[in-house]
Amino acid sequence: MHAISYPDYGATPTMVDLPEPVCPPDGAVVAVRATGVCRSDWHAWRGHDPVPLPMVPGHEFAGVVSEVGRLVKGFAVGDRVTAPFVNGCGRCTWCRDGHAQVCPDQEQPGFTRLGSFAERVVVTAADFNLVRLPQAVDFVTAAALGCRFATAYHALTTQAQLARDDWLLVIGCGGVGLSAVLIGHALGARVIAVDPSASARDRAAELGASRVLAEADPEVIRDITQGGAQVSIDAVGSAATASAGVLGLSRRGRHVQAGLMLGANANAPLPWDRVIAHELTVVGSHGMAAAEYPQLLALIETGALDPGQLVGRVVDLTQASEELMALDRPVSAAAGIVVATVGREATAPPTPAGHKVPRDGREDANLRPAAEAGMTRCVIVNE
Repeated sequence: MHAISYPDYGATPTMVDLPEPVCPPDGAVVAVRATGVCRSDWHAWRGHDPVPLPMVPGHEFAGVVSEVGRLVKGFAVGDRVTAPFVNGCGRCTWCRDGHAQVCPDQEQPGFTRLGSFAERVVVTAADFNLVRLPQAVDFVTAAALGCRFATAYHALTTQAQLARDDWLLVIGCGGVGLSAVLIGHALGARVIAVDPSASARDRAAELGASRVLAEADPEVIRDITQGGAQVSIDAVGSAATASAGVLGLSRRGRHVQAGLMLGANANAPLPWDRVIAHELTVVGSHGMAAAEYPQLLALIETGALDPGQLVGRVVDLTQASEELMALDRPVSAAAGIVVATVGREATAPPTPAGHKVPRDGREDANLRPAAEAGMTRCVIVNE
């Protein structure tokens, strides 16, 4: 199969021919229709987050099941699906309790094994990790959910318990931050978005932020909110932004750390005197388990949430390497999420039930318009 792969950290990712993936007995192979380009992929490519080499990046994807293992009961060839970027084992206590995102035996495409910048990708423990897509949700939208949007949704709903009329402070308006703005607004919160980029602030206002600021000045935030935000989320990942999130809270407020704290920031201090005196809650957010997807997809089906607003452009899989390397440069949040499509149209109707997608990635021409007979396109999302 064709895939984008890099042989070493920082080396140019190129299109290569790889052996077909082996389907685990309890897993599935998914023919990728769309995959997002995420800054987490860039961190792995640059070596900030070590991965086995060579590596095929990509962990936000949607597609069609092309093969299932003999132990899989709940899914079949032809099903339209997505999956969380964390594949839980499905057996441990954390998985059984619905918290696969912290499974100690987790797998992650693009990080622990080959990812979705490819024609096909493996999902382990398929009955546990695959998520069936409603007809109303196309592949491009589904690919935009995989990491940033799902992380923000889990952070605000499960971790922070965001409520209607709460003040929500969002620090950093990249992929996770703009997702948090959109979700917070949809859930009825009053959103303050912080970013030094004017274009990012403008985009946050378009997505529902009540106020936008160039910096998270605690005094300004307390003045706006009359005492501080009930919830804050750091979508950047630095000592300064994490601290700003805590200092912007009201008494008994909740701070969620969603931005990755890498390198020197991994052991960053926090204003613990404030945490103790004001009884603040500080929690992390790492993706979202498959168990939480139905609630999110229901909001998308009803139109309450539209992640498609965050998709900036759709490109071909052959352009995925260029898009990944472009993250070396500062990218305006206004550019939106980049999604790369593979094979047929990413918004195409589902493959008929029982139809096996051939190993060469093509499907019968009479199943779709001739214009869709080209390669699978890859949808890429920029931060």
